[in-house]
Amino acid sequence: MVIEFLKFKVDPDLREAYIQKDAEIWTTALARYPGFLGKEVWINPHNFTEVVFVIHWETKEHWQAIPTEDLQAIEQTFSQAVGHGYELVESGEYQVRKFPHS
Repeated sequence: MVIEFLKFKVDPDLREAYIQKDAEIWTTALARYPGFLGKEVWINPHNFTEVVFVIHWETKEHWQAIPTEDLQAIEQTFSQAVGHGYELVESGEYQVRKFPHS
């Protein structure tokens, strides 16, 4: 499993609407692609501007197979719905390692 990690700075007054629209637009769109396993939303209780998305993909190939044009169209729809009160501040890729319990 591969993790797509995205950290955003969001206007704190828009945070809940931002998260709801993300679920409606981004998560719904990504769920249509093969290899999408799910998505978690992490909010920082001490920093109301921080929103983290942890997106689970079966493989990196599945994740990277989404056409750029599709991603741009989804982002355009999303930004029209929520405005410009957010900024991507960090992104990364992680692999999940599981170890047997002793």
